[in-house]
Amino acid sequence: MGGIGRVLARMAHCGFNMKILYHNRHRAAEDIEQSIGGAEYYKDVYEMLPVCDFVVLLAPSTPETYKMFGKKEFSKMKQSAIFVNVSRGTLVDHDALVSALEEGVIKGAGLDVTDPEPLPRYHKLLTFPNVVLTPHIGSATAQTRLKMMQVVVDNIEAVLNDKPMVAEVQLPKV
Repeated sequence: MGGIGRVLARMAHCGFNMKILYHNRHRAAEDIEQSIGGAEYYKDVYEMLPVCDFVVLLAPSTPETYKMFGKKEFSKMKQSAIFVNVSRGTLVDHDALVSALEEGVIKGAGLDVTDPEPLPRYHKLLTFPNVVLTPHIGSATAQTRLKMMQVVVDNIEAVLNDKPMVAEVQLPKV
């Protein structure tokens, strides 16, 4: 369980008394699991999905995670489950999500990210009353925005002092 997952799990457990079930490539340390009310690790995601009321996808965008959540994963979820993606839109097969919603395979979805972003004006996901879409604002907290501003300031200072930037964006060569 990564850092963002731990923060979300603590909020869900402490704020809503949710039992935390999680899947990851590696199991978290026992003290971390205990700090989240005894979070329960599942090595096999397909064993975990049928018992979840909410499935929150938190993973980096890599070639291995591209469309990692699709028809098979939605079919393993409870009909009453809510799917939430706050990581990257490319991790979800949106056609499979639309089908799962249309066919009642899952109850609803919350999407802070989509692919493409933003969705085209007439995309089917925009028509469901049981789907909440937000414009990738999961990081829009005062604390996060202050940290982002500090990175900008640090980069400006580095450039002005002929030093390497702390967070340089490498543009592809054309």
